[in-house]
Amino acid sequence: MREFDYRRAHDVTGAVALLAADPEARFLGGGTNLVDLMKAGVERPGRLVDVRELPLDRIEPTADGGLRIGATVTNSDLAAHPEVRRRYPALTQAVLAGASGQLRNMATIGGNLLQRTRCGYFSDVSSPCNKRVPGSGCPAMAGEHHNHAVLGASDHCVATHPSDMGVPLTAFDAQVAYESPDGPGEVPLTDLYLPVGDTPHRETTLPPGALITHIGLPAAPVAARSRYRKVRERASFAFAIGSVAAALDIEDGRVREARLALGAVASRPWRARAAESVLTGAPATGATFAAAADAELAAARPLPDNGYKVTLMRNLVVSVLTELAEGDLR
Repeated sequence: MREFDYRRAHDVTGAVALLAADPEARFLGGGTNLVDLMKAGVERPGRLVDVRELPLDRIEPTADGGLRIGATVTNSDLAAHPEVRRRYPALTQAVLAGASGQLRNMATIGGNLLQRTRCGYFSDVSSPCNKRVPGSGCPAMAGEHHNHAVLGASDHCVATHPSDMGVPLTAFDAQVAYESPDGPGEVPLTDLYLPVGDTPHRETTLPPGALITHIGLPAAPVAARSRYRKVRERASFAFAIGSVAAALDIEDGRVREARLALGAVASRPWRARAAESVLTGAPATGATFAAAADAELAAARPLPDNGYKVTLMRNLVVSVLTELAEGDLR
């Protein structure tokens, strides 16, 4: 590991200034992803700016009935918070499905959203990788890609975003607030991640040196009837090969409102707008749910070894929506 400077920030303005003073600096939250990448030689910061002591560790109600979640809130505290469990159960389920208890106790909300892909070629510095070394190629295209993207990818990168938490946050229209050297800003989570295109090394729309300060969850009554379902290759601690966050509001047998997002299928948590459009106003039946899944997955472009994900995600969407509908209609 490269030798680095360590600074502990005590206020947001000071943290941003410390990072701005060193182009090789990185913010350090729980370090559950960054430190691993430093050990592997993927990340080589000259300075770490520790933000764990910043006053960003609270979950507070907002005037519009939503929640304001500080960026240094741990995953464990988020999952256990009574208002999160009551208003956004899919978010609690997603957090508990991700990582081990020890990692959840350390990992932060802001860091979770900015974690890097777990693609094996990205984390192996002896391999080419367009995300790590722009223009070097994407060996996953013809190599190991069974858990890679089927939506929104390109010839330059087929890696997936590993966050579980980001999937329900995307479904519930979360907003990402940040502080940058030019002042504060906010961006919808759906717009935080850049399309892969031919520049997969450029991952987010955050300005250079920006620090995520909190996540805003707007009021969403439909989210109280939500589910998160994750499929993985082993039952214990493992990243998803496919996941779904869904919420339904059903009245008189028809879908009044639907929220749907998919995980482990793209370089970002994938908001399923086409599926939501099919669902809204339609009968809450298996046929509708299948049609919604098909509409979203029509854009899938699988590689030879990950085509199973299209069938997997279709079945997963139908299963979760059916579960929600049966619970809502009883």
